[in-house]
Amino acid sequence: MNQSLMNSRFDSRASVEAPAKLCKVAIVGFGTVGSSVARILTQGAPAGLRLTHVCNRTLARKQQADWLPKDVKWTEDINEVLASDVDVIVEVIGGLSPAEEWVRGALNAGKSVVTANKQLIAHRGPELIALARKQKRHLAFGASVAGGVPVISGLQEGLAGDELFRIYGILNGTCNYILSQIESAGVPFSTTLAEAQRLGFAEADPTDDVDGFDARAKLAILARVGLRSQAHPNEILCRSISTIEAVDFEYAKQLGCTIRQISWAELDNSEEGSSHLLASVQPALVGLSSPLARVQGAQNLVMSTGRFGGETVFGGHGAGGNPTAVAIVSDIVGIAKAQQGTPLEFENSATPRSVSADFTTRHYLRFTVKDRPGIIATLASIFSECGINIDSVLQKPGYLKSSLPFVITLEACKTSLVEKARTQIAELDFLVQPCLSLPILD
Repeated sequence: MNQSLMNSRFDSRASVEAPAKLCKVAIVGFGTVGSSVARILTQGAPAGLRLTHVCNRTLARKQQADWLPKDVKWTEDINEVLASDVDVIVEVIGGLSPAEEWVRGALNAGKSVVTANKQLIAHRGPELIALARKQKRHLAFGASVAGGVPVISGLQEGLAGDELFRIYGILNGTCNYILSQIESAGVPFSTTLAEAQRLGFAEADPTDDVDGFDARAKLAILARVGLRSQAHPNEILCRSISTIEAVDFEYAKQLGCTIRQISWAELDNSEEGSSHLLASVQPALVGLSSPLARVQGAQNLVMSTGRFGGETVFGGHGAGGNPTAVAIVSDIVGIAKAQQGTPLEFENSATPRSVSADFTTRHYLRFTVKDRPGIIATLASIFSECGINIDSVLQKPGYLKSSLPFVITLEACKTSLVEKARTQIAELDFLVQPCLSLPILD
């Protein structure tokens, strides 16, 4: 790697002198992130920023925030904030509604907006960015991906001189925690998930995390910012980590790998004169020497590859009130400076592209079967018919013949070929459960 950006906020917004003109800020939503933003703005903010309003659906939170200055105005009415003289509105309520309506209202009212709302930016980002430009205001969303890690600003500004063609990484701390626990403790997914929920690492309804929807929204944002490729999140394949078992980590270790939920987007220029986007969010095998294998707990890690600059790594805490609040306040500082004539962002036009998950990689396939002679020969015949070469066969001793797990790894081939083979394999009567297929990222 020629460059490392681990745990550092390097863009100009973090280092230049504070703005001279007072920038008034309102926070909409006073949960974990909103209250952390308020603490920074009132207890350690750069000079020139002042928190003037907090909008929350229930003013009961006001009773718990006696540390805020008395001159901060509390309200339950978003219209009161829109009609005020604030310069920047921080949206941290999450979700699409009413967040979209409120952000549109803020921009139309002449306010700039800072948001950590990944779903909003992933699904409505292009329209809201266009509205912000039309109103000559700013929409900043550096906290929407990887929390306190400066990925967005790094891609927009720090790597603006490069031509990026690949972005991949670990974007969901909940999945990373669960997979790490399965690996270290050898317990089932359901047990690890229940423990993660008890400790607060996973939501009561963990679907968005474990099935990949959370990471998919973040990947759509990264593809737009870093690869200049516009893709709706629903076009991106995502697969659940719930199918991963402890035995998969045992086999992965034999292959010199571990398993992580990987978000991956790459420009495919294989067809002359055209380019489409390869993108997916799914569990995958990664080499133990890869930075991805060393990411623990709620940490996030994003790796970008450029035509000229090679590989760049961004890493740090991807969740939590304080890291996310740091990213939000950094965006506010950037907007305050832009109000004095300093450009905030580079032009970030994105090209709509067709999206597929037909990556060319090696593949890991785990079968659980009722053991009998001829199983390997049957599978080899199917792979041969599909034009796929087998790389290795792994079988650990000590399992019951009635439910025997073993692994076949395949030489590099397109995912579509593997799926074609899996369709035929699914009809075989010796399978105890569906075949698990994971890409191997070299």
